Amino acid sequence: MNQYGYYPLHRAAEFFSVDMIQLLVRHGASANLRTAGAEVIEGLLPLHVAVENTCMHKYLEDSLFPNHEHRDYSEADANFIFKLIHLLCLPEMKIFLDTTRLIAKYTDNLLDELWNYIKEGKLAETAVLLMAAQEQIRMGTSRKRNGDSKPDGLAIICDRIWNNNIALQSEKGQQVEARIKLNNMALMLVHVISKAGEGLDSYIQKHLEVSFCWCLQL
Repeated sequence: MNQYGYYPLHRAAEFFSVDMIQLLVRHGASANLRTAGAEVIEGLLPLHVAVENTCMHKYLEDSLFPNHEHRDYSEADANFIFKLIHLLCLPEMKIFLDTTRLIAKYTDNLLDELWNYIKEGKLAETAVLLMAAQEQIRMGTSRKRNGDSKPDGLAIICDRIWNNNIALQSEKGQQVEARIKLNNMALMLVHVISKAGEGLDSYIQKHLEVSFCWCLQL
């Protein structure tokens, strides 16, 4: 751990270095260590660093929120969801999805991490993780296919969203309505990935890699 509470894998995720991540993992680095210390947000996994730094990319933020200084999902609708997916399919975003996909492969409890983003109403983070790690998420609670009949992870997430919406029905207020709306947008995201995710992933994989340095100039 460095003086800022980051482990080497966090740093590699921060710079979207797939080669460095592969090297660190081969030498025993864990994707399940969390940041700690006064100089950093505590409790971040390398996965969080990759996902959240992707969402802070100027190209993505400017396209999704051209008139807002801060992210605001209160007006999110179907058009927003499809625009978000379209942006993540562009060649400029491939390096970010590749990095997130690789780290997700070695991250435990991936469904819980996805569910945390959904509960917090973070649609962009939810979309990045769904797009990048859909193969692992489809495996459900296990990171390895082992021949048993565990439910598809996307179905598990849909059930969690529905159950959360049912629980929210007993509450009142504008904040509750906003949370239900965000849940419904997340449900739409999951549904799109469930139906079209594999085709989208195949399309993304055909892109040539755009260097991280070039992406920073956008």
